[in-house]
Amino acid sequence: MIRFENVTKSFGPNHVLRGVNLHIPKGESLVIIGGSGTGKSVALKSVLGLVKPDGGTILVDGKDASTGDQDAFLARFGMLFQGAALFDSLPVWQNVAFRLLRGSLKRPAEEARAIAVEKLRRVGLKEDVADRLPAELSGGMQKRVGLARAIAAEPEIIFFDEPTTGLDPIMSGVINDLIREIVVEMGATAMTITHDMSSVRAIADKVAMLHDGVIQWSGPVADLDASGDPYVAQFISGSADGPIESVR
Repeated sequence: MIRFENVTKSFGPNHVLRGVNLHIPKGESLVIIGGSGTGKSVALKSVLGLVKPDGGTILVDGKDASTGDQDAFLARFGMLFQGAALFDSLPVWQNVAFRLLRGSLKRPAEEARAIAVEKLRRVGLKEDVADRLPAELSGGMQKRVGLARAIAAEPEIIFFDEPTTGLDPIMSGVINDLIREIVVEMGATAMTITHDMSSVRAIADKVAMLHDGVIQWSGPVADLDASGDPYVAQFISGSADGPIESVR
């Protein structure tokens, strides 16, 4: 469903992606791990066209992601943003139904609200939440609303950007379980970027480690602990000693 072919991207002298090769089969959940500033978010944004690669090709369902009708292309995606990124001035149901109230996916307001309430229920929130403002919700509830929004338009592909950032371990576990259940139910292709190893183990079918602008290692999540790669071993153990340089 998604294929990176020798993708490069630099910002001035900072070479972020140095030739990324990666593929995500349809219906698979891939988690990209790696230290801060290694290019995980740049890779994700490159698929969506928010960042234009300097070289290489990104294919989505066999077609060049940089060509064609961009509105129709983006309609295939859902996104759970880091920190939920809800619109403060809109009630919860309008946040969830944001894409269903405008553009090519536009539905009548009554229908859009009904879909929003259904998706809120799917992530464990009651209908009375629909008319609240985001500021009235806890961090965990806001994250659930963000997840409901990501799936509201029944996307084929869902991106998760640090889905458990700012959550306590129990709520992180709840969100991880919800993500896994929903991705499997929908048969969606998922791409997640995270530092949270509990998320990796809960969400991933396959893991890829991005380091120094390239995919250092990739494989099934079951092989993660026995990867034999020193970069992966250091990252998952959180050790200060190893090939990944730490700022002291």
